[in-house]
Amino acid sequence: MIPVTRSSMPAFQEYCEEIKPMWESRWLSNRGMIHREFEEHLKSYMGVPQVALFANGHVAMEVAIQASGIQGEVITTPFTHISTSHAIVRNGLTPVFCDINEADLTIDENKIEAMITDRTSAIIATHVYGYLCHVEAIQKIADQHGLTVIYDAAHAFGETLHGIGVGNYGDASMFSTHATKVFHTIEGGIVSFRDKERFHAIDNITNFGFTGNDTIGYIGTNARMNEFEAAMGICNLRHMNDEIAKRKRAADRYTERLTGVKGIKLLQPQPGVAYNYAYYPVIFDGFHRNREEVLSLLAEQDIIARRYFYPSVDSAECYQNAYPADKTPISHYIADRVLTLPLYADLTVEEVDVICNVLLS
Repeated sequence: MIPVTRSSMPAFQEYCEEIKPMWESRWLSNRGMIHREFEEHLKSYMGVPQVALFANGHVAMEVAIQASGIQGEVITTPFTHISTSHAIVRNGLTPVFCDINEADLTIDENKIEAMITDRTSAIIATHVYGYLCHVEAIQKIADQHGLTVIYDAAHAFGETLHGIGVGNYGDASMFSTHATKVFHTIEGGIVSFRDKERFHAIDNITNFGFTGNDTIGYIGTNARMNEFEAAMGICNLRHMNDEIAKRKRAADRYTERLTGVKGIKLLQPQPGVAYNYAYYPVIFDGFHRNREEVLSLLAEQDIIARRYFYPSVDSAECYQNAYPADKTPISHYIADRVLTLPLYADLTVEEVDVICNVLLS
């Protein structure tokens, strides 16, 4: 079987050496020595001034929103994982869905301003498949209207725009470090932010709201990354650049084989972006098979692709038809046609050829 993704892992002995100190210290959670070391490594690698670590990416986004103090309505994208909108709603905020652009499937910044009301407090946008939102245009709109900007950067770890780490854009960025991601800590999340004063409560909220041994200043949660996860992060970070290079070889082979095929649309590189090759999306638009047929035919050959993102989150059952599909037609159109093909560091060029042969047969 060729899975849609496969976790990168350090050498077994390397990880054992990293976790060995825990057998002496017995410090397994609550921001131990490994946790703090990992934070410093991350700030250096990502080129960001501040990071906070979390048990998973979803709770990282929830806490980032809570710590930012935003209220009312949030303009966001319907083409994302449902986690993004759930984090908004679970903070008592109202998502307002703005459609995406066709070029890179990120939020269409040209449609944002028309959706701003006196209740709008923030823009929460997603970097899709590692393709970055148009951050400068979004920031200009936010500055003009006094809005907070938070990015769901779950797909964008390690990327840069014109040499600047992607975690520096907006007021905060959330990165998922789930096992399926380019960079993982088994399970986990990271929030990067610039303004330490504004996000001063982020660590307290992560730890049940405690501000001292006997003082609880916030309605918090338990969102702490443990030491075993931090140790995995330290190990994987050492090999990050090599892993990206391996993924690039596979992605380049896909592009070589699928470029110019009638009915298959590939996303084009964005100027100035150094990619991590997190995903390889293919949009079937006028292909001789529809997306569901392609998915089934690949599965018959033990090749697992994924409908991702699907459905467009504004049509999720939990929203009880509150958002008409005609308001976000591009998101719905793409969600019905996109597949992410298998992509991971250990995927060989020969395996990419097998996948492409099935697609093109």
